Amino acid sequence: MQAELFPAETPGPVGRRGNVRVGTCSWTDPSLIKTKTFYPRGCSSAEQRLVYYASQFPLVEVDSSFFALPEPLHAQLWAQRTPADFVFNVKAFRLLTGHQTPPQVFPPDIKPHLPPLTGRKKNYYYADLAEDLREELWRRFIAALEPLKAAGKLRAVHFQFAPWVTSEPAWRAHVEYCVERMAGHLLAVEFRNQTWLSDRQAEHTLAWERELRVAHVVVDEPQGVGNYAQGVWAVTNPQLAIVRLHGRNAETWTGKGTSASSERFNYEYSDDELKELAGRIDSLADDAFDLQVLLNVNFEDQGIRAAQKLTRILREFELPDGQPAGGGEAAAPELGG
Repeated sequence: MQAELFPAETPGPVGRRGNVRVGTCSWTDPSLIKTKTFYPRGCSSAEQRLVYYASQFPLVEVDSSFFALPEPLHAQLWAQRTPADFVFNVKAFRLLTGHQTPPQVFPPDIKPHLPPLTGRKKNYYYADLAEDLREELWRRFIAALEPLKAAGKLRAVHFQFAPWVTSEPAWRAHVEYCVERMAGHLLAVEFRNQTWLSDRQAEHTLAWERELRVAHVVVDEPQGVGNYAQGVWAVTNPQLAIVRLHGRNAETWTGKGTSASSERFNYEYSDDELKELAGRIDSLADDAFDLQVLLNVNFEDQGIRAAQKLTRILREFELPDGQPAGGGEAAAPELGG
């Protein structure tokens, strides 16, 4: 098998406590593949790319599951193609997190049961679907995760809620339903609307996240732009803390459409910015058994290079003898939830 051409090992965690895993939010971005700077010559299949990626980083976020429901076979192959200690976060399907969902992304056998779009409406939202359809989508999404979960490689299911998902009671109830529906899984929750994490609301939201036992997602992104949430550096579940680095493109952050989305995450983190971030990341290391840092800048190899640089910087936090400070004190996590 071609995958055997690459080492079947995953780089270990880094940082002062040896509990920080650094990775990216995709290994299949077209502009990354096109650069030909990361994947070696001859590494041209989906299998080879994942195997090689897993030889360079200890985790990855699956973002394709946001755009369309994954299949159990996909997760089974991901599990088979990666080392035993490699882990995945999987993004929740967009409809489940309040995002607009175009009809073409639904499974073929679901499409005939969708209600007609009226007027100028081009997308479906969660409330548009009948209860039985919503339940079927939940069932399929959870089933698609099972092979990764069974293999011990599903670290978290990432729920990135839409920018218009506010902290009003109806949306709070939906978030709680998501947690209930995903029982047995560890959820990572990322809010995009400022009503959740404003100066007056942040502590209330964090306390609620602790009650739900979800992992709060810290975001590095432009601050004070539109009604987007600010980054709040905190840990709400001692099993796992997550930091997602989206870049600081203030000029393009509120743009809409596919091209605008690409520009939003087109950002080159400077060495000084990464050093500053490394210090803030280290400040969370004592509060969580696992600490993940995921690069979501995605033009060409920006995310790869930033992840590599940040890994090198975090290695400098380790003790001279190679033993992380405080290592082994935390209890082992339950990877499934």
